[in-house]
Amino acid sequence: MPTRSSPHTRRSVCQTILLWGCFLGWTASAWAADPVRAAIELRSKFTADIDQLTQWCESKGLKDEAQKTRRVLSPTAPDKLFVPILPTKVGPEPPRAGASSDVLEWDAKLNRLRHDYAAALYDIARRAVRSGRAGLAFDAALAAGYADPDFEPVRRLFGYQKYRNQWHTAYEVQKLRAGNQYSPKFGWIPKSHLHRYEEGQRFEDGRWISAEQSAKRHDDIQHGWTIETEHYVIRTDDGIEAAVRLGEKLEHLHRLWQQLFLRYFASEADVIALFDGKARGPVVRRHQIVYFRDRNDYNQTMKATVPNVEKTLGAYIDRTHCAYFFPDQENHDRTLYHEATHQLFHESRPVSTRIGAHGNFWIIEGAALYMESLHREDGFFVLGGFEDERMHAAQYRLLVDHFYVPLAKFTAMNIQEFQSDPRVATLYSQAAGLANFLVHYDGGRYRDAMVAYLALVYSGQDESDTLARLTGVSYSELDRQYRRFMESGVKKTEGRGAKGEPGP
Repeated sequence: MPTRSSPHTRRSVCQTILLWGCFLGWTASAWAADPVRAAIELRSKFTADIDQLTQWCESKGLKDEAQKTRRVLSPTAPDKLFVPILPTKVGPEPPRAGASSDVLEWDAKLNRLRHDYAAALYDIARRAVRSGRAGLAFDAALAAGYADPDFEPVRRLFGYQKYRNQWHTAYEVQKLRAGNQYSPKFGWIPKSHLHRYEEGQRFEDGRWISAEQSAKRHDDIQHGWTIETEHYVIRTDDGIEAAVRLGEKLEHLHRLWQQLFLRYFASEADVIALFDGKARGPVVRRHQIVYFRDRNDYNQTMKATVPNVEKTLGAYIDRTHCAYFFPDQENHDRTLYHEATHQLFHESRPVSTRIGAHGNFWIIEGAALYMESLHREDGFFVLGGFEDERMHAAQYRLLVDHFYVPLAKFTAMNIQEFQSDPRVATLYSQAAGLANFLVHYDGGRYRDAMVAYLALVYSGQDESDTLARLTGVSYSELDRQYRRFMESGVKKTEGRGAKGEPGP
């Protein structure tokens, strides 16, 4: 049974809170000048406070509370982005009924630490935005959201609002107010319909029919089901449930893409207003998706549109403003994220009709290859990582095969030169590696430059030296830094070959 805290322990806890407040006041003057250093110092201080609280719990015999305290620290890695999957329910889980005074003291202390850390991180995020560091700003905001999932400025930043003691987007609130309910099987449907849907009935054209009758009515893609999500319209002949699963994956991609590439489609003033809580709600555009039931269905429909369609696993066609997919057990998610990323870049701002025609084509594919790495990992969405198959293929080509096209030549390659090159698969591997490098090198040093680079390439305003100008570093120095970055991940991929080499 945990013992009560002594007066000395209570004084120690209070002193820690006081020191924490002094730390926040001391760092405020430094944040404007160097938000990167401020973020590092802040996490170091928070880690020390969490360690101290963990030790206090252990000294009181509070083993479960000690474990919960340790889990408050979000994971970090120099080659990955961790995006927390935030809870829907508003408010932290309260201590169990009849909890001891030690547990209550621990709970109050932990909640205060988490809230203060989130507030300080968000202040850093706002300062980072004003210094042109949108990437750092979102890193800080994501860490703040993980530290305190109920910190309202962060929730608003990510598009959430409180409704019925839960966090929902404006779209979700609109659906709920209209009497709808979300089902992982059927998507958004009237709450009164859910029971009959689960029994195998479907409501179409104002009347109830069986699921079998519905399947016959939608037996081909021209007459397929149409499923709407917040940002997508999906037409499919593979069934409602398949479309709903696909829609969930696309929505996850959409949210992460918006956060990572915010400055691609939003102005600096818009981003500052967003972090200040003054931005107007975004204009929602729904992207068009066609999802075939199988490869044969896909091949037969797309053969007149997609060259060598039998070699593809999906496609985004910019002239139709639509992405096309079919179930593929081995590569489905990677193809989905790759082609849907192309779609987001093409449809989120005006773009040139001759993208990559004069050079810099590699970054178009590099960004899509990077987004292929999206996966779930212990309560987070994760992007990047040397363990990703595209990354260790790139690493193998550079460090084992000694294949590398210097950036001065690589950036000069246009779409025709790139895709007709007999080494095209290996060029794609290098594009994947360089995209990871720009996102992660030196704590994200070049991430904002990468986003600006993409904006100029897609708008047709790029030149041969655009990337060097944006990073402020010569291509020869970027070549050296890239090699060091790839060498830094050797231990993570030791013994693995070039499996997973990307294709065009």
